Amino acid sequence: MRQELLSLPKTLAEDVARNLVMVARLIDEDPDGAYEYSKIALRLASRVAAVREAAGFAAYATHKYSEALSEFRAARRMTGNADLWPLMADCERGLGRPEKALEMAGAPEVQKLDKAGQVEMRLVAAGARRDLDQIDAAIVTLQSPELASSSIQPWTARLRYAYADALLAAEREDEAREWFAKAVESDKDGTTDASDRLAELDGVEFVDALDESADDSEQDASEKAGSDTVVTDASSDEPSDEDDIADEDDIDDEDDIDDDSDDEVATDELRENGDAVADAEVDADDAGTEDVADRQADEDADKAGSGDRESGRTERDSD
Repeated sequence: MRQELLSLPKTLAEDVARNLVMVARLIDEDPDGAYEYSKIALRLASRVAAVREAAGFAAYATHKYSEALSEFRAARRMTGNADLWPLMADCERGLGRPEKALEMAGAPEVQKLDKAGQVEMRLVAAGARRDLDQIDAAIVTLQSPELASSSIQPWTARLRYAYADALLAAEREDEAREWFAKAVESDKDGTTDASDRLAELDGVEFVDALDESADDSEQDASEKAGSDTVVTDASSDEPSDEDDIADEDDIDDEDDIDDDSDDEVATDELRENGDAVADAEVDADDAGTEDVADRQADEDADKAGSGDRESGRTERDSD
């Protein structure tokens, strides 16, 4: 790839190289991000085989099989290299053409592949057989010297895993368990989930101790149960708002009754006081009337005496 980039201007070569580095860095953890960087590199240098190959890998990782196949074909035309042949066949599978993949598995280009490429082509062919529901044929396709070898190679774990999975699909569970166990032994990097599949066959269920979501769910359930208990206790022991309003209304009614009673008492007292005042006024009027009559009688008596005295004086004068 370095040699290919030397054909570009220095600044352009550096830009392309930076994008290709990001593709290689992200393709396993963030395929979509890798795909975006590959599109930038492809726009900058579409005539560089390494760029077309990187774009093909990024498209393949994001399941854009038609685009990946196109890029792999372009890279192969530029280099004449057959290394991408198994990937091209697998893209045919992804596009729903397993027969085409099997045809490519029997092509002369397979003989040009190294050992790793030939094992990869065998895996693709077995997958194509399973796509066609040819389980037994898939098992036979995977049986090879590479599978029987006790030496551990980069492809060993994947080959054993595919064989165990095919056996399980054929309902040969005991044999499948054996080969899943062998896959676990050879899978030092954890490229497969053979250990989980083996545990599943043994009836073992794993719980992720670092799964915070499960802990949060349990905590939420506990808090909800506690809140329900509190609400139940509160509803049984403490009065509700309606009860408080009813109590307040009762108190107000009692206060109104007390006020009415006080008013009635005050009214009665005023009535009694008024009667007493009226009686006193009547007594006073009666007393005043008696005094006036007495004075009138005295005046009448005085007048009568004066008349008597005047008559006596007249009679004396006549004598």
